[in-house]
Amino acid sequence: MPAIMYEERTYTPEAAALEVDVTPGPQPGTVSVCVRGDVDFDNAATLRTALLAALVSHRGSLLVDLSQVSFCDCAGLHALLNARTASRRAGRSLHITASGRPVERLLQLTDTRDLLT
Repeated sequence: MPAIMYEERTYTPEAAALEVDVTPGPQPGTVSVCVRGDVDFDNAATLRTALLAALVSHRGSLLVDLSQVSFCDCAGLHALLNARTASRRAGRSLHITASGRPVERLLQLTDTRDLLT
């Protein structure tokens, strides 16, 4: 039987950390949300909560920068789509203003790019 090769990976809290910064946007009536780190099943609820809180507390349309997201799975996409639905119900919008390769690939595979830009 051939040996199975695998790479052992160590996940540290620092590597898996998710950071979400919310600040007033560049235009009146907008809110900038900058997301850094991995967005996965374990922390997608954190992203969803931060996006919904930004909608409520700032009462502006969300401009989401995902250019520093190193990984995003379907749970992260679900958080984004959930926040988009909430923003539309509130008469506002959610737009991804920047994204890196991991997010772009997910949006392409799921054909959701047009919904979030």
